[in-house]
Amino acid sequence: MAGGEAGGSNMGSYMEVAKPAIFNGEAGKVGGFITACRLFVRMKLRRSMVEEQVQWVLSYVQGGLADVWKENVMEKLESGEVEYESVEEFLTSLKKEFGGGEEESMKAVELRKLEQGGKTMEEFIQEFKRAARGSGYEGWLLIEEFKRGMNGGIQRKLMESENPPTSIEQWYWRAMALDRNWRESRRKKERLQRKKELGEEAPKQEQRQSLPQSVVWQRRQPLPQQATTGPAPIEGVERTNVVVVRG
Repeated sequence: MAGGEAGGSNMGSYMEVAKPAIFNGEAGKVGGFITACRLFVRMKLRRSMVEEQVQWVLSYVQGGLADVWKENVMEKLESGEVEYESVEEFLTSLKKEFGGGEEESMKAVELRKLEQGGKTMEEFIQEFKRAARGSGYEGWLLIEEFKRGMNGGIQRKLMESENPPTSIEQWYWRAMALDRNWRESRRKKERLQRKKELGEEAPKQEQRQSLPQSVVWQRRQPLPQQATTGPAPIEGVERTNVVVVRG
C-alpha cells in the first residue's frame, strides 16, 4: 500500500484529539464516525502507512452487521484482493456500505460547506445551528466544524485566550461577543476618519469664502419720462399756462 501523507505541520503530535466512538453499522452515525476518523488520522496518523490507517479505523468498527463487513474487508486486505490508495478511499467505501441516511448525509455536507465570510457572527451561528440539526454532528465534532467555518481572526483569539471555550454553547456566545466588539471598534474608526476628513475640508471652505468678490458695475438706466396730457406743443412756440376769467 502507498504511504500516508508525509508533509504538513507536526502540530497534531502534541495536541489532544478525541478518538471516534465505536461504530456498529448504524446508518445515522456513519457521518459522524467518518468525520472523527478523518480528523484523528489527519492529526495523529498522517505519517503512517495507508494500511495502518485503514486497520486503525477498522479497530473501531464493532458489533452487529458491521462485524461481518469488517471481517470481509480484512480477508480481502490479507489476500491482496483489495488495496486502498488512501484512507479516504477506504472511508468512502465504508460510507457507501452503511450510509443509508440520505437526509443526514446532505445535512452533513451543508454543515461542512458553511463559512462565516462577511456575515455577522449571529447570522453565521443561526445558519450553523440550522444545518447542524439532523447532521449527526455533536460534541467536539460539532465544535471542530464551527471553528473551521468561523473567520480566522476570531478563532485564533478564542483558542489563544487564557480559558478557551470547552462547549459549543461557550463557543457561540464568546464568538458573538468578540464579533460585536470588533464591528463596534471598526464603526468608531470610520466615524473618526469621517470627522478628520470633514475637519480638513472646513479651512478650504473658509478660504474660498474669504476671497474678494468680483464687482459688476451696472449702467444706470434713465428715469422713464412722465406721460403728458393734452395736445403736444407746437414746435417753436413756448407753451404757457393761460387762466381765463369770465365776468
